[in-house]
Amino acid sequence: MSHPITPRARVGVLISGSGTNLQALIDEAAAPGFPAEIVLVISNRLGVRGLQRASAAGIATLVINHQDFDDRASFDAALNEALESVGCQIVCLAGFMRILTSGFIDGWAGRMLNVHPSLLPSFPGLHTHQRALDASARVAGCTTHLVTPEVDSGPILAQAVVPILADDTADTLAARVLKQEHRIYPQTLRLLAEGRIRIVDGRAVIHDQAPPDGVILVNPTME
Repeated sequence: MSHPITPRARVGVLISGSGTNLQALIDEAAAPGFPAEIVLVISNRLGVRGLQRASAAGIATLVINHQDFDDRASFDAALNEALESVGCQIVCLAGFMRILTSGFIDGWAGRMLNVHPSLLPSFPGLHTHQRALDASARVAGCTTHLVTPEVDSGPILAQAVVPILADDTADTLAARVLKQEHRIYPQTLRLLAEGRIRIVDGRAVIHDQAPPDGVILVNPTME
């Protein structure tokens, strides 16, 4: 499947914290010719830095506190209503620390992106950098993927690799990986907004796009 979305895809971003990946998306979306615009940023927490980033860029913000709902389904329904009310076509998770229900995810199938701080399928879940160090891995990195109901298991779209240094701590490794997240997440949003991602037998195929230096596009084809 593919989702050509024109002329500019309307994007909603879900956050829970400081929003550095949100800022990377905001900065890239402001460039002339970028095929997507961020129209709404939703946080499940009050007062986080990401909301300030969005407001500074003139983007509408909304807080939907998950603690105000009896269950995940009702919280997700409120998220969905807010996104649809402004005509969102794509959803980006940017440090959104809530597990979404399968019903919500299925409703945005093929149109919801996430960036994860490991080279999936290695180290899904939390504490990825310490786990990589504990495993004596030689490299680390980050992955963008389409979101599916199983956490951190959707079709992989792009990955960027960094070496693990002898004196690395989880914090120093995280800082280097985060810089790569800021590179590949906007690029992946561009690919989706331009309709260049197809899913074939459960795998992502990306066509007619040369990757930037240091970025690996999974299963690229030239059409």
